[in-house]
Amino acid sequence: MSRGITEFQPDRLMQVLAARRLSQTQLATMVGVSPATISKWRSGQQAPESDALERLASVVNVTPEWFTRPMLPSMSKPLFRSNASAHVAARAMLEARLEWANELVTKLTEFVDLPELKLPYRNFTNIDEISDADIEDAANECRQLWNLGTKEIPDLALAAESNGIVLVREETGIAQIEGLSAWNESLGIPYVLLSSDKGNAFRSRFDLAHEIGHLILHRYVGNELEAERYKLKESQAHKFAGALLLPAETFAEEVKTPVTLDTLLLTKQRYGISVAASIMRLHALNIISDEEKQNLYKRRSARWGVKSEPGDDYREPEKPRLLKRTVELLASSGIIAVDGLSNFAGLSAIDVEMLVGLPEGYLTSKKAAVVHLARLKSMLSERREEHSAQQGGTLVEFRRPSKRSTS
Repeated sequence: MSRGITEFQPDRLMQVLAARRLSQTQLATMVGVSPATISKWRSGQQAPESDALERLASVVNVTPEWFTRPMLPSMSKPLFRSNASAHVAARAMLEARLEWANELVTKLTEFVDLPELKLPYRNFTNIDEISDADIEDAANECRQLWNLGTKEIPDLALAAESNGIVLVREETGIAQIEGLSAWNESLGIPYVLLSSDKGNAFRSRFDLAHEIGHLILHRYVGNELEAERYKLKESQAHKFAGALLLPAETFAEEVKTPVTLDTLLLTKQRYGISVAASIMRLHALNIISDEEKQNLYKRRSARWGVKSEPGDDYREPEKPRLLKRTVELLASSGIIAVDGLSNFAGLSAIDVEMLVGLPEGYLTSKKAAVVHLARLKSMLSERREEHSAQQGGTLVEFRRPSKRSTS
């Protein structure tokens, strides 16, 4: 690079453009430079000088120092519920958000041990290798590893996080994309990001189960961009979700025939799965025929419409706990200063609060009560005792950059 801040990372600029859904022209206007200058920053031909970097960081709401941090190794390509070309910018935004969550978790793992990962291992490299029997086996093994038995799952989000999946649930403004998932292969950590825009607890549970299916079945499968191949991959994740939430043996024994919408409403409340998903599961188990499935869908649509069902508001969506409680634990243990966390991450307070699931204003006001979930590394207590003895019990705060971004 010919001039400017030599440590400037062009990939950071590309990432924040995606995260904020800004074009180069829009950003140029906000920063007060030409679009050509933004293009040079992005390509690495030129780097912003100090004052320009300050303005850049301010308008995209990150710290200036964040732009000098080397990027972490790439995560696996996220799997999305929608592959429509109209959603390219939306997918790029969510992918950037997931990368931010991964960076934050990577930093937090310096201080805590996250729950041990317990997921069935499958090494499929082609979706054509995956049979319906393989899907059932994977879902059953997942239940066994998580000690869920064969009954309904009270809280799927809690089960997933307790077994090593990092879950983020935030309002994205993109209702068409319910969720995505990816692996940090270097740390062996799987991630799921769910959209909270629709606020439907039953759909959210199914979306989470669907993404767990992708993490297990499609970890080593390449991107399938062709429409029919993409549809098959999504169908496999759907089948996994049904098998995880409605275990074959138990569900088959409990369902009464002929199947009616009213009996499926009872199943909905017990298992936390929509009537539409139950119909799909009944068909997968050959309990109902193709004709019966279509008739049930038609009756459902005529009776309730396509997008909603009775009882959709009977449950609150399951919320992630792991990252929130990890931050609370570190704060209560004197390992971090709450008001220093956003600078530690390099992001605005509101970004960190959304990614971690903290209440709005938590990072800028009095911290909430702590409920322990993550486990501090065994050596941490020894280090704190030594530090307290030497420093008179002062807290260890995250190091703050010399300049702050506007939150």
